Amino acid sequence: MSESITQTQNDYIFRTISDGLILLDSDGAVRRMNPAAAAMLHVRPEDCVGKRPGDAFRDSHELIRLLALEDGITCDVSLPQKRLAVGFGTTFADGGRVVILQDVTERRDLDSRREALVRTIAHDLRNPISALDGFGELVIKFGAVNDQQRHFLTRIRQTAQKLHDLIGTLVDLAWIEAGMPLEHVPVQLHRLIDSVVTELAIFARARGVTIAVSTQDPMPVVMGDSLRLRQAIYHLLHNAILYSRPEQSVAIHAWQDTERVFCSVADQGIGIMPSELDRIFDRMYRSSDNTVRDLPGGGLGLTMARTIISRHGGGITVDSIYGDGSTFMFWLPLAETR
Repeated sequence: MSESITQTQNDYIFRTISDGLILLDSDGAVRRMNPAAAAMLHVRPEDCVGKRPGDAFRDSHELIRLLALEDGITCDVSLPQKRLAVGFGTTFADGGRVVILQDVTERRDLDSRREALVRTIAHDLRNPISALDGFGELVIKFGAVNDQQRHFLTRIRQTAQKLHDLIGTLVDLAWIEAGMPLEHVPVQLHRLIDSVVTELAIFARARGVTIAVSTQDPMPVVMGDSLRLRQAIYHLLHNAILYSRPEQSVAIHAWQDTERVFCSVADQGIGIMPSELDRIFDRMYRSSDNTVRDLPGGGLGLTMARTIISRHGGGITVDSIYGDGSTFMFWLPLAETR
């Protein structure tokens, strides 16, 4: 009886889910196709079942390629009427395969609008800020100034540069906090970590810092927006390198338990004063420590990281010993893929 109920529930989900589902049998032929996939692709399931993907979807080379790819690969699939889907697939132990299609047309349109907004605001604000910086430089070059005046002019230029760098991040943070939609696709966390480590390797070498990476093998899948999760990891690792002393190491570690995936970033650097631990995630907050204030930064990286992790249903914590380093750890819900 329970098996009958379970099958009925599975059939109901298969027919009513808004994502497109295409199932292949162990021979690589189309076995089933739900109504959402048929509607996205403008085909009839009965015309596709039993056929090879090349025959069933001959007008969609991207989908044919996706149906043949290995696990963990995500790619765009063009749909009729200028719509767009993100597709990803899983291969089962019996050789069968399922591909899921998510229509992201409106989401991509929102992303385009966000990027246009960032460009517009960045242009309108960065121009006058750049002018301030330029005039400060001209005063130093073409006028006699004493040491105190030179100091103040240098601080003006440093502040202008900081504002210049912050504008895009501020708009991006406001966009995320406003609840704009995130992607919800399988994400290989270890690949994001490797990508961030590669990007920050030159920065680390310039500061004399070594990055040590340790990830569980195999690393489980999480569901989320890979671009945003990568941003969170980037901010945490960048901060760890920035606040480390030369010849020290930063360790990034990822693992899982039965329900969650964890990632920690630990450094041996400046550390955080106990009185400031509750405030470090606040927007624009920077430590009163002079060593910290002498380093570049606008106090938005940790805010961005926490917001992104929170939007994914996770959490982030910090442990720190002032003068001896900090460890930031975040967790995300584990995606059940089997």
